[in-house]
Amino acid sequence: MEYVNLGNTGLMVSRLCLGCMTLGTSEWRKWVLDERDARGVFKAALDAGINYFDTADQYSQGVSEEVTGRALSDMARRDEFVVSTKVNTPMGEMPTQRGLSRKHIMEAIDASLMRLGLDYVDLYVCHRWDPTTPIEETLEALDDVIGAGKALYIGASNFTAWQLAKALGISERQGYSRFITLQNIYNLIDREDEREMAPLCLEEGVAMTPWSPLARGFLAGNRKRGGGGATARAEMDGKTQEMYFSEVDFAIADRAAAIAKARNVKPIQVALAWLLAKPGVTSPVVGVTKEEQLGELVGALDIELTAEEMAALEEPYLPKRPYR
Repeated sequence: MEYVNLGNTGLMVSRLCLGCMTLGTSEWRKWVLDERDARGVFKAALDAGINYFDTADQYSQGVSEEVTGRALSDMARRDEFVVSTKVNTPMGEMPTQRGLSRKHIMEAIDASLMRLGLDYVDLYVCHRWDPTTPIEETLEALDDVIGAGKALYIGASNFTAWQLAKALGISERQGYSRFITLQNIYNLIDREDEREMAPLCLEEGVAMTPWSPLARGFLAGNRKRGGGGATARAEMDGKTQEMYFSEVDFAIADRAAAIAKARNVKPIQVALAWLLAKPGVTSPVVGVTKEEQLGELVGALDIELTAEEMAALEEPYLPKRPYR
């Protein structure tokens, strides 16, 4: 396993981050692993050298945090792993149970720590921008969370470039803690962040930790042009079909599959190797439902694509409407 600095900090994280949305309870989503099976994935990740784990209060409505906290506490020492969780998405029916207000942030961090069974999280992430709350209020509250020792760093997810730039500027002026990570969608068939976000992150020293690096499994090459696919998630995850089923998307997946065949590797390894080679990408967030999938993804770290292969993968791309 390779380890790199997380943005302009001294925190060292594995080159891959295990995303824990798929680990929690199948009562939330049918393709989510329940705790007994999830523990096998956590052990496989730790054995592979992964030390960076990303969850959110929303995942399995809190159960993912519980499962993540128990597994890591049982299998590793606290100084051996890095945990990220997120805040914003609804955790109840009332308007005070969502968003990035001071009230919700202060209550949500305590609730997350209780579910995780931890004294602090390494990284506390705004799951998305909150248009109903002044960003100044959010940043001051997050700075206080760090001051209280409940989080060490803060990050952003699903932000636009202007939103991240505004937040960084306010933090600079007010002396607040800065966002050190940006977790947006970024993969071979959704490259919109290359236009403004990637240059901004490189300029400001913000680590890019992309989610959906394999396009919700689409880049495994097992989706059918008529809909569905070979896995339970492919059959049940209608969101993938909304986001990725254009003919251009299939053409890109076909090119990844062709390069993978020529190299005798998996298409997901080619897709992940492409992303790992992009400037500014620190630690993609990968999600799995089988231990063997994790091994395949770790194997992508050993693949170095040629300039010709990178160009062939990128050539069919057409602009998309940005997902936020």
